[in-house]
Amino acid sequence: MAPRTLFDKIWDAHVVERLGDESCILYIDRHLLDDLHSPQAFAELRRTGRPVRRPDATIAVSEHTVPTRSRDIAAADASARLLIETLEADAKAFGVPHIPLSDRRQGIVHVIGPELGLALPGLTILSGDSHASTQGAVGALAFGVGASDVEQALATQTIVLAKPRNMKVEITGRLAAGVSAKDLALAIVAALGASGATGHVIEFCGDAVGELDMAGRMTLCNLAIETGARTALIAPDAVTFAYLQGRDYAPPADHFASAVVSWQDLASDAGAVFDRVVALDASGVVPMVTWGTNPETSVPIMGVVPAPEDAPDAAARAQRRRMLDYMGLAPGQALLGLPIDVVFIGSCANGRIEDIRDAARVAQGRRVASGVRALVVPGSGRVKEQAEQEGLDRVLLDAGFEWHGSGCSLCIAMNGDRLAPGQRCASTSNRNFEGRQGPGARTHLLSPAMAAAAAVYGRLVDIRSLD
Repeated sequence: MAPRTLFDKIWDAHVVERLGDESCILYIDRHLLDDLHSPQAFAELRRTGRPVRRPDATIAVSEHTVPTRSRDIAAADASARLLIETLEADAKAFGVPHIPLSDRRQGIVHVIGPELGLALPGLTILSGDSHASTQGAVGALAFGVGASDVEQALATQTIVLAKPRNMKVEITGRLAAGVSAKDLALAIVAALGASGATGHVIEFCGDAVGELDMAGRMTLCNLAIETGARTALIAPDAVTFAYLQGRDYAPPADHFASAVVSWQDLASDAGAVFDRVVALDASGVVPMVTWGTNPETSVPIMGVVPAPEDAPDAAARAQRRRMLDYMGLAPGQALLGLPIDVVFIGSCANGRIEDIRDAARVAQGRRVASGVRALVVPGSGRVKEQAEQEGLDRVLLDAGFEWHGSGCSLCIAMNGDRLAPGQRCASTSNRNFEGRQGPGARTHLLSPAMAAAAAVYGRLVDIRSLD
């Protein structure tokens, strides 16, 4: 057999049938449902009288619309409450396991997937949310899909999908002090552009990737979607296996060693051919921040807002003018020192315990600047619980940060947490689209440490310059 990539190995193992148009019927091992993307699929199952084929391979959890200042569903507004209640009712009606708001396992689906061991090396995973790629950090092949595919997977445990192309992003070198996986991810998005990996599955590899902890790897895979990639993968290794051992849905102790033996084969073969290869030196990455309204507008913190005239074509120049107008910025304006109104630390990109530790290290012994509102929102109930056991909540509260319950919160502003028009936010989330954090809100993406620093100084700062 010819050498194969990691993606090829997982794909080939799950092909049920190859269709004439180069698409395949692909078997799905796990199906993760959320409150926003599931109602239409369940409604169609009711209309056609079909059951869920494998309830045991499916799990449902509300995330987008849940209130984060209270676990009481009554705290949600009417539209959010309807989505939460609908998911719970649908799950009950179709026999699908459901994690309620009161359960300590509740959280953002792409946080709890790896955290509970629902995502395992070699599995195919389906979600209605685009950032399913996060689960590729453990070596799973995870796709975010639309409502019709969610319905098909519920009914048949398969989807029809054209096979994406292979892309290798090899990252050599070592990240410098003060530079995080989020900075690396934003640098990659800036280098590839919003459509630079369209139609591809990215495999991240290289020494710099091997040195990342699992939270960093998840951030890298999470942001890969912002390049247009179909999903992303990292080959499982000793770091992965140590992370997965003892997780709720991981193989039990008496079978874990044999599982690791099989997982060790999940790596691209020597000589495997990729359709595209991109190389990046991590040692050249610095703290990053976005200036515009998509993640590809990431620049070094010591950089300036680019001029529309420097864009390559008329369409890009027009887009840049629109972004500058929306963001209230001027060409050549420095980002360092830009005043900030709100800070948000959380989301499926950066809502893990490691991210909260990074924020707490910056907050320790400091105070949130006057006039700044700063929210820390754990990605799951277990992350919140662990942070509280470590005393991180007290550090943050003493510094003037708000400490919330788990959920998507300000990442998507569907849950009671939103910005007022014109407010400028330093956010650890993965998208800075127009209106994403509220109508007229202005979002700058950056790392947890950079966000915490912005909170205590009231402006964008270079984390490397802190005492």
